Amino acid sequence: MIAFIRGNFVYKSPALVHLETGGVGYELQISLHTYSRIQHLDSGILLTYLHIREDAHILYGFFDKAEKEMFILLIGVSGVGASTARMMLSSMRPEEISGAILQGNTRQLESIKGIGKKSAERIILELRDKLGKGREETLNISSITNNTVEQDALNALITLGIARPAAENAIKKVTKEGSGAENIEEIIKKALKIL
Repeated sequence: MIAFIRGNFVYKSPALVHLETGGVGYELQISLHTYSRIQHLDSGILLTYLHIREDAHILYGFFDKAEKEMFILLIGVSGVGASTARMMLSSMRPEEISGAILQGNTRQLESIKGIGKKSAERIILELRDKLGKGREETLNISSITNNTVEQDALNALITLGIARPAAENAIKKVTKEGSGAENIEEIIKKALKIL
C-alpha cells in the first residue's frame, strides 16, 4: 500500500492531480477540498489510497488524514463507491459529514449530488457507531503531516480549542498582511491576537 507521495504538482485540476516524484508521475483522483488546499502549491505531500477494481487500479489523494479516514469509512458502506465518497468530500468537509452522521441529519447528506434518502439513512446507520465521540474528535483535527506552515498553524489553533472557521479567518488575515510571518510560532501568535 502506498501511504503518501511527496513531490511536485505537474498538473492540477479540481478532480485530478499529477504528482511527480523520482522521475515517476502519479495520477491521483482528488476532492475539491484537497484541490483548494494545493491549488497554489508547486510541491507537497498527498496521503493516498489505492482503490482496486476488476477493470482499474485508481489512486486517490488526500491533503489531510481526516479526509482519508472519512473516505475509507464511506467506501465501507454498502452502496457507496469511491466516486460517491469523493463527491461527498467535495461537497462537505470531513467534520461536517461526521457531524451530519452523528446527528442523524439525513437532509444534509441528501443535499449532496448522488445521495438519496435511502443512501443517507444507510450511511448514518452504518457509520454512527463507528464515528462515536472519540472518533469525531480525531476527525476534527487534521494530520500533522501537511503541506504548509499555515496548515500547521491552523492545526495548532484547532488543537487549542479554537473553532476551525475562526482559526482559518485569522490565519488568512495574518498571511494577507504579509508582515514577514514565515515561521509557525509567529503565525500562531499573530492569529491569536486577531481572535
